[in-house]
Amino acid sequence: MVRNYLKIAIRNLLRHRFISFINLFGLTAGLTCCLLITTYILNELSYDKYNANADNIYRVTRTFNNQNGVVSLKLSTVSPPFGYYFPTDFPEIKKMTRLLDNGPIPARYKEKIINEDGMFFADENLFDVFSINVLKGNPKTALTDPFSIMLTEETAKKYFGDEDPINKVIRFNSQFDCKVTGIYKAFPSNAHMHPGMLMSFNTLKDSTVYGEEQLRTNWGNNSFFTYILLPPHFNPENLEKRFPAFLDKRMAGQYDSGKPSKFTKIELQKLTDIHLRSHTDYEAEANGDIKRVYIFSAIALFILLIACINYMNLSTARSALRAREIGIRKVIGARKKELVLQFLSESILVCFAATLAALFFTWLALPWLNKISGQELLIQTLLSPQIIIPLAITPFVIGTMSGLYPALFMSAFQPIKTLKGLFKVGGGSISFRKVLVVTQFSISIILIITTFIVFQQLHFMQSKSLGLDKDQVISTAYSGEVPKNYDAFRTELLQNSSFKDMSRSSRIPSGRLLDNQGASTMDGDSLVPVKTDIKYVSTDQDFASTYGIPLKAGRYFSRDFGSDTASFVLNETAVKMLNWKSPQDAIGKVFKYGNQNGRIIGVLQDFHFESMHQAIVPMVMVMTPPSQPYYNSISIKIKGGNTAQAIAVFERTWKKFFPETPADYQFVDDNYKKLYESEQRQASIFSAFACIAIIIACLGLFGLSAFAISQRVKEIGVRKVLGADVSGIVGLLSKDFLKLVAIAAVIAFPVAWYAMHSWLKDFAYRVNIQWWVFIVAGLLAAFIAFTTVSFQAIKAAMANPVKSLRTE
Repeated sequence: MVRNYLKIAIRNLLRHRFISFINLFGLTAGLTCCLLITTYILNELSYDKYNANADNIYRVTRTFNNQNGVVSLKLSTVSPPFGYYFPTDFPEIKKMTRLLDNGPIPARYKEKIINEDGMFFADENLFDVFSINVLKGNPKTALTDPFSIMLTEETAKKYFGDEDPINKVIRFNSQFDCKVTGIYKAFPSNAHMHPGMLMSFNTLKDSTVYGEEQLRTNWGNNSFFTYILLPPHFNPENLEKRFPAFLDKRMAGQYDSGKPSKFTKIELQKLTDIHLRSHTDYEAEANGDIKRVYIFSAIALFILLIACINYMNLSTARSALRAREIGIRKVIGARKKELVLQFLSESILVCFAATLAALFFTWLALPWLNKISGQELLIQTLLSPQIIIPLAITPFVIGTMSGLYPALFMSAFQPIKTLKGLFKVGGGSISFRKVLVVTQFSISIILIITTFIVFQQLHFMQSKSLGLDKDQVISTAYSGEVPKNYDAFRTELLQNSSFKDMSRSSRIPSGRLLDNQGASTMDGDSLVPVKTDIKYVSTDQDFASTYGIPLKAGRYFSRDFGSDTASFVLNETAVKMLNWKSPQDAIGKVFKYGNQNGRIIGVLQDFHFESMHQAIVPMVMVMTPPSQPYYNSISIKIKGGNTAQAIAVFERTWKKFFPETPADYQFVDDNYKKLYESEQRQASIFSAFACIAIIIACLGLFGLSAFAISQRVKEIGVRKVLGADVSGIVGLLSKDFLKLVAIAAVIAFPVAWYAMHSWLKDFAYRVNIQWWVFIVAGLLAAFIAFTTVSFQAIKAAMANPVKSLRTE
């Protein structure tokens, strides 16, 4: 019986090749999109789960509150004393390990010098907490001795080629030598951090590097990633309840205004939640977002729904071609159950072929998705048992879902009417198919609108004036041997006409503003702490001119004034938050920041130091004394248009003054672009899948129009005999379908507005949702629908009326 069903199904599919192809194409496209999105989602959900102890590893995070108790800063890192006291104060902790990102540092092996960006100091018990594949060396002792280091295979190859790296020595920062004690396999792509080098944490105990006393007492340096391993099934909340008492005990005296637990808080964050649910102000690497997973899951379901609806409409459209077959089958004794099974077998067969084709096209399309998503997605992700089993039953589930209605619909035909060619379909059935088309186009219009607004927001962020000149500015690290010869390097470089200015700063625009030391202003005769968080950037005298930041009042730091290290420059937002009348009113005011007393000498126009996700915050520029400089970066403004020539001069001059430090640099405008890479990728994926959804929806509309027009062939013939022209008939036939698109638009508009209104909340600066976007989306959908229907309508309108009326 089953063999017979399949044989007839194949014959019918081959007999109606065109409609069968459209059916197969629609389901294949829908399933391919679903598989691609599923691969992306599974990869996002898999982060850090490769660790054997993943369910029991937690990261310690720290939150800071201002005077009003409002969270002002949240970090994924904490200060080193937490790691010092945790094992003794909380015996429930099985293991505790720390990592410290060293930042860029010049590394030398023989004549090879590399600016290494990926070196982390790591506790020796790191391998007891995380699952790291050590290829050479003993993981229990490799990080025990100070100045011992482990490398990934790729890093070892970079320095030593085919030589055995064990016991080789790399010199860092022209200061200290480190011996290679082990090689480990690079962390998987689905890890939340990827250290290329692991240096013994005990190295930090050396006073020339950091100092053992600092590790025990420095509560202010919140730069240490700290992880704890808890016993299985241990409730982390039981530990978190004891943290306030721990803070008040160990940090006593750190805050003048009250208990430490009032101003800072520590929490535990599950390792497997970091990638999708952690959005602290400082992360090891850029994370994903669980909201994006939900959005793409919805898109996958929408596209699959459109594909199923498309199949239903095309199958019922084909029913007119099979009416006589069904009538004959019923006359010779076929029961309704057998007809339903026959039609379902055809549906499942098409879905099975579509699933196989979708797997092939998913494999072909993965490189494209990897390119626009910035990930390393593999087809093997779909080969796990958790996916293979659902994938194997997909043809039966999707085939039944999409084929059941056409099967019940066609098996209900009356044999007498079908054999006479007089069968008509009831209005209820037509109405149901109209509901399906409205659903399809509602989803399509929602995708069109969301894609429009995502691109609008991207353009807004990339084109909005930042209040500074980021173009033609390169930045490089201020470390190693650079501070010793900076002045001479600056003097010689600026003698070249290719360069306009140069400055030093603790942070550069496009980075995050995380540093805060607490401010005080005069209230009567005394200094009173302000309740506003004011972030600071340490700069030299040339920062504002290098970035072209205008002054609203006063002046910037200058070499002509020797006392500027006791002066401060604010931005406009800081002036407003301090309740001063105007920038001019702020000049000369007494101001204390950290431990430094001084006066306000200038006010800068507000500018976007961070991305458009963050609002402009109160800022203060400070200039540290030459004897205690606090700078991390150099910014160099290139003059004119010959950038290549300027870069060549920069590299040559750099090598002359800093031969032990590679000339690594970045363009600041590229850094700003990277801030929106995630949204750019999201927009690209949105637009691609929106186009596919619209194409599949058009196939569904094509099916419904073919079905409806086939029911009105004689009517069209009569109208032509009575003098109707082609354009009038096309308009008549298209009108009903355009009404469906209009209904779809009415449903889609509020849904799309709500979705985009929620999405835009993540941006401090955002576009207004314009009414014309909805009109354009609706008109575009109407145009696409009209074009699709017109193909069938024109064909019907141009047919010879004699052929349609000869049976009358």
